[in-house]
Amino acid sequence: MMPHWEWWGLEPRLGRREFLSWAAGGMLFGGLSGVMGCRALSVRPQSPDEEEAEVGRTTLIGDLTVAFGMHPIKVESVALVTGLPNTGSDPPPSPERAMLLDEMQKRGVTVPHQVLASSTTELVLVRGYLRPGIQTGDTFDIEVRVPTRSGATSLRGGWLMETRLKELAVTAGQLGSSQIREGRVLAVAKGPVLVDPLASGEANRIKLTRGRVLGGGTSLTSRPLGLVLKPDYRNVLYSAEVGNAVNRRFHTFDNGIQKGVAKPKDDEYIELVVHPRYKYNIERYMQVIRAIAVREPAARQAQRLETLSRQLLDAVTAGRAALRLEAIGKDGIPVLRRGLESADPEVRFHSAQALAYLDVAEAVPPLVSAAREEPAFRAYALAALSAMHDYAAYEGLTSLLSVSSAETRYGAFRSLWFMDPRDPLVRGEMMGDQFHYHVLDPGGPPMIHLTRSFRPEVVLFGRHQALVPPLVVDAGGKILVHAAEDGKVTVSRYVAGEPDQKRVVSTHIDELIRAMVDLGATYPDVVQVLAEAKAKGALEGRLEIDALPEGGRRYERRSPDAEQPAPDAEPTPGTGLI
Repeated sequence: MMPHWEWWGLEPRLGRREFLSWAAGGMLFGGLSGVMGCRALSVRPQSPDEEEAEVGRTTLIGDLTVAFGMHPIKVESVALVTGLPNTGSDPPPSPERAMLLDEMQKRGVTVPHQVLASSTTELVLVRGYLRPGIQTGDTFDIEVRVPTRSGATSLRGGWLMETRLKELAVTAGQLGSSQIREGRVLAVAKGPVLVDPLASGEANRIKLTRGRVLGGGTSLTSRPLGLVLKPDYRNVLYSAEVGNAVNRRFHTFDNGIQKGVAKPKDDEYIELVVHPRYKYNIERYMQVIRAIAVREPAARQAQRLETLSRQLLDAVTAGRAALRLEAIGKDGIPVLRRGLESADPEVRFHSAQALAYLDVAEAVPPLVSAAREEPAFRAYALAALSAMHDYAAYEGLTSLLSVSSAETRYGAFRSLWFMDPRDPLVRGEMMGDQFHYHVLDPGGPPMIHLTRSFRPEVVLFGRHQALVPPLVVDAGGKILVHAAEDGKVTVSRYVAGEPDQKRVVSTHIDELIRAMVDLGATYPDVVQVLAEAKAKGALEGRLEIDALPEGGRRYERRSPDAEQPAPDAEPTPGTGLI
């Protein structure tokens, strides 16, 4: 399971009809009957004897369905980057150039060929991914790069003009030529292009001609999630029973009216609404739903709880058992609480993780401990804490803001923001229309955190951090920062055809950032100044970029006498937690 802050890799995408056709053809379900034992869910009433005979085998939603909508959708376009300091080029003839010229003419550009020929502009290829469960208005990152034959030398300082993102396909045309086929518009994108701040020179040309626009894409569509019934179970009765089972476990409120999250659409598809508790962890949400019992009499559930209780106390089976207890809901809480008393840290973690998604306060101490001490559990523990509504979870995350591990303290900050972005501790402020800015005083070593994914953001862990002069940095070709030995920092803006502007501030990082934004600096400009300052030894504390804990790290089971990891341990590479 991947935590909510990790980006989805490129996967094939199928529409529901294509998905169903593919599955029915046996490509997905070949050999399935042998695995499942060909047990179909009976929709007729069962006698007590029949129920007793099947008490050891409860049919779960995952036995009957597969998840739909869990792959990202790639959206692309050809677009124009402007504002380059003479590092652009005139693109050669190509389908991409023809596509961009057509788009520029539609937008009323009178001399598009002349615009493309300017060294201050560049044709770029744009792409992004609509993640599973994305809603209309949600933002996502955009990747930009120049075509292979481009003469451009850098995209630094550039601005991506608004472009419409679609699903694209390249097809063969006449005489061996290629043609670009377009789908419908699914998103729009624009914003400042962030290039590797330390890249320079011909040796780094590839890095200089690729970049990202953080949060620069805006979805124009909402992606549905759902369950598709496997071929042997496609009828309206199964569809209705699966929908009812989901709705017994999960519901939301619409204008104060309670509504189930599942809506059977036909004999093969059940549409799902994301429950708010799992908004940032779609994959776990789907895992839990598929672990729900389709129909389970009280006697059978009681026996299954006993079995799951034994499995929970075994580290090898604890993860699956905890997930199934979470799917049961409130009746699984007593068993999970017993798991918290285990001497095995893995059992305690899995029990606490499931309890967190059930909003049980006892989950907080073991999850905070896991986030602090065990890198393999850290991402999952922070994700679970962020899903809770209990104040104890808020306090636990706050306590992690001052630890020495960069990924733990920033992960805790991100989790607090997911919990409630309006909370004064993490709300911060918007610097112009450029980036989110947060200044915290949680204690602990000074640190500055920057992002190159999710959204443009600067977080200062420690209000009074300062530059160590001397320092001279040219950012984006327009902003110059000069920190002199006398403790004064001059921030200057130079743009052809405009009067020069200057601001003189102290060496405090907070003052420097505000002066830069006041003079029109973009987020990439701020990132470049801070990154070069760190590279030249001009920052007092740490500078971290995207310091988030990762999922999939290997957990090394230890004997009771083995040495325990130090608090705030940094990660050991590995694979496979759950």
